[in-house]
Amino acid sequence: MNLDYLPIIMFRSLLCTIVIECIISLIIGIREKKDILNIILVNIMTNPIVVSFPIYIMIKMHTLSARYYALFFLEIFALLSEGIVYSKVLNYKSINPFQISLILNMGSYLIGDVINRLL
Repeated sequence: MNLDYLPIIMFRSLLCTIVIECIISLIIGIREKKDILNIILVNIMTNPIVVSFPIYIMIKMHTLSARYYALFFLEIFALLSEGIVYSKVLNYKSINPFQISLILNMGSYLIGDVINRLL
């Protein structure tokens, strides 16, 4: 893989993440448009970092394992930072914001992994 494909990978990943997390949000009961918009905006901020940096690390270090380590730590960063933002901006209070972040991130990661394996 080279960096020429990175913009396409990033766009596809962001689009899939937004669609998946919006669907999961609706399933768990988040209905307000403002809350859905905030989930989209948070993903626009975190997804590019979580997608691009591990690929960059893999290319620079010439090892796939470095990508997985970077991805692991960045997913934890995304989970925590999104939970903090959700605690401040979401009106939906039936589920703890960090649990919402965990549910949405696990769902989009696992479903995204299945989609990537099929493509």
